[in-house]
Amino acid sequence: MAETWRELYPFASRMCDLEPGRDERRMHYVDEGSGPPLLMVHGNPTWSFYYRSLVLAFRDRYRTIACDHLGCGLSDKPQAYPYTLAQHTENLVRLIDQLDLRDITLVVHDWGGAIGLGAAVARPERIARLVILNTGAFPPPYIPARILACRTPLAGRVALRGLNLFARAALTMATRRPGGLSPAVRAGLLAPYDSWRNRVAIWRFVRDIPITRRHPTWQTLATLENRLPTLANRPVQLIWGLGDWCFTTRCLDRFQQIFPQARVRQLPNAGHYLLEDAPDDVVEEIDRFLKET
Repeated sequence: MAETWRELYPFASRMCDLEPGRDERRMHYVDEGSGPPLLMVHGNPTWSFYYRSLVLAFRDRYRTIACDHLGCGLSDKPQAYPYTLAQHTENLVRLIDQLDLRDITLVVHDWGGAIGLGAAVARPERIARLVILNTGAFPPPYIPARILACRTPLAGRVALRGLNLFARAALTMATRRPGGLSPAVRAGLLAPYDSWRNRVAIWRFVRDIPITRRHPTWQTLATLENRLPTLANRPVQLIWGLGDWCFTTRCLDRFQQIFPQARVRQLPNAGHYLLEDAPDDVVEEIDRFLKET
C-alpha cells in the first residue's frame, strides 16, 4: 500500500533548513514546474499529499510548491518544539524568503489559512492572489464538541498520539465522497503519522486551538484578523465545501465581510476535504481564477 500511495504523489522531495546549525529544523516541500509560484499551505492532520491534484494540474504552467509544516508530512518532527500558530507562520515566512518567492498565488486550507494568511500579511509585497479553501483566520466563532473532546490533556493525548484517532476519524468525518476515500488515498493521508513520535504536531495543533482569550494564539488570530484587510486589494477566490461541519458557512461569511470583492464558489457535495471530494471542480475554479485575474 505504501508504494500505491506513492504513485499518487510522484514528486521529488526537497528540504529547507529553517534554522541552520540546529537539529530537526528541516521543512519538507515539493517544487514542481516553473513560472509564477502557487504556494499551497495545508492544515491538520493533512500534509502536502493533500494538494497532489493541484500540483499535477498546474505544474505545466506554474511553479507549484506545497510544503509540510514542521512536525507534519515528511518534515522533521522535533519533540521539544513550540508548535504554535506564531511559530508555524514564522517558518512559512522563512521558506518564502529562502526560496525568494514573488508574485505568489497563495492557496490555503484548514490551519493553513491562519498560517498562510499570517505569512501574507508579513510579506504582502510578495503576494499576488489568494485562494481560500474551508479555513479560518480569526478567533474561532465556535468549536465543535468533537474537537473539544480531543483537547482533554490525558485522554486526548492518548487518543491522538497513541491511537491516531484524529487523523483516522478525518478519513470519514472530513469527506462526503460517495463510497469514501480509496485505500491508496487513505494510506497516503496517514503515512507520515505512523507512531507516537510522528503524531506530535497533530496533538499540538489541536491543543493550540484557543478556546479563551487567555490562550496566546487567540491574540495571534485577533491580530491577524485586524490585518487581513491590508490584503483586500488582491484578487481573492473563496471555494467552500458546504458539507464541512467544522469550518461552516459562518467562516465563509466572515471572509466575505473581510474580502467583499472575493469570488465565491460553493460546492454542495463536498466536505472539509474538498480537494478529495471535488478535485476537478476545485481545479476548474482555480484555473478560471488564474486566467481571469
